[in-house]
Amino acid sequence: MSNPSTPSSSNKPSDQVSKQESAGSSDLQTSRGNTTIADSVVQKIAAVSAREVSGVHDLGGGTARTIGAIRDRIPGSSQAVGQGVAVEVGERQTAIDLDLVAEYGVSMVELSRAVRRNVISSVEGMTGLEVTEVNVAVNDIYLPSDDQDAPTSRVE
Repeated sequence: MSNPSTPSSSNKPSDQVSKQESAGSSDLQTSRGNTTIADSVVQKIAAVSAREVSGVHDLGGGTARTIGAIRDRIPGSSQAVGQGVAVEVGERQTAIDLDLVAEYGVSMVELSRAVRRNVISSVEGMTGLEVTEVNVAVNDIYLPSDDQDAPTSRVE
């Protein structure tokens, strides 16, 4: 039997919310309102943080990079920051898929581990979402000779 004067676990909504928030289960849904994060926000954060990793030459598959190269030549067009990044964003979690081009000579295992670590840290730190997975697909390897094979302009 419990004594009414003995402190027991309270079931007040404010106590439940503060316990939930202190446990970190969701800083995005609180008693004072909800925060939603758009897919494009997570996509951009993931893209920038993946590009920061040494050994990542570019993001995107062949088609995306070709379209990006064409877009870069159009005056006034903006670069697609989120190219090569697909995300699923829920209320509390997100999953991220990355397509990247690695530099020649880099360990793919170490590269994917570093990309995963940097993306998770950036996305969780900036958004408060839990990153459930980061899938890395290495679609190509950049060779320094690739730039030399590019056609040069006949005029300057």
